[in-house]
Amino acid sequence: MSTTTEKAARPGEAGDAPSPAPTGSRGRKPSMGVQNAAGWLFSTPFLVLFTVFMAFPILATLVMSFTDFGLRNVTRPWEANFIGFENYVNLFGDEKFLKSLFNTGYFVVVGVPLTIGTGLVVAVLLTNGIDRARTFFRVGFYAPVVTTIVAVAVVWRFVLDPSDGLIAGLFSEAGWTAPDFLGSETLAMPSLIVMAVWRNVGTVMVLFIAGLQAIPTEVREAAKLDGASVWQEFRSITVPLLRPTLLYASVITTIGYLNVFEEPFVMTQGGPSDSTLTVSLNMYREGFNFFHMGYASAMAYVLFVVIMGITVLQLRLLKDNTK
Repeated sequence: MSTTTEKAARPGEAGDAPSPAPTGSRGRKPSMGVQNAAGWLFSTPFLVLFTVFMAFPILATLVMSFTDFGLRNVTRPWEANFIGFENYVNLFGDEKFLKSLFNTGYFVVVGVPLTIGTGLVVAVLLTNGIDRARTFFRVGFYAPVVTTIVAVAVVWRFVLDPSDGLIAGLFSEAGWTAPDFLGSETLAMPSLIVMAVWRNVGTVMVLFIAGLQAIPTEVREAAKLDGASVWQEFRSITVPLLRPTLLYASVITTIGYLNVFEEPFVMTQGGPSDSTLTVSLNMYREGFNFFHMGYASAMAYVLFVVIMGITVLQLRLLKDNTK
């Protein structure tokens, strides 16, 4: 009798009635409205910070670019006069702005290819050409990226000093007189470009190392078996497979160089004779030295349009080759 009772009590045996589905709050999934509310709740701190410190200043700057906003309007912004596109029209008649636009273009056209090319060569050497102390070299090339601009400026001022600098000592040993790199209108901008390449090549190097490590080894081995030389392998295999990385590196490097500010601000203050004055440095002067904030805001949006245009052009030229 007891055996029959035990069998009947065992769950899962044939003939047992299925257990009812759980009811109550534990068995219910939260509704879509509750999930959305929870998502908005958790994202609220970010949205508040983004609105206060990003979205509102961007919109305020856009409005300011159409006004004569100046120092007198800092405490009374509503008293600024709306002048339409006058700031934008005046920009393209301003010789100093046109000079800064040319200097920025010069910096980008020369600096970006040098940075990309140097970073690619270093990445290839550290991936395939150098076996010993590879980590040491990688850290050495990346160290300038995380070094503050003040420390970089001190080092490069010593290197480029025409009287007691490192290069001046080398010139002196050869019986020559070292040029004043930062005091010459011809040499000041190339000197800043060299410093910028030295400072930023580590970032590009890391990107290319990651791209090179993603290339399948079977492809390279097949090319070697077919008798391809090192140059043929690099040109026909490495570069085409690195095009997505090349696109990303080119875009971020170009954007950074179009916004160049720290190098001329710390090293030359835009001189000599505005030969190293860039758009960002000119914008800083107009906004915070002369308090022409509406004019500086218009300058910022012209630079924004230039950056957007060049970025779209790069994406169209390189993206088709990355598919």
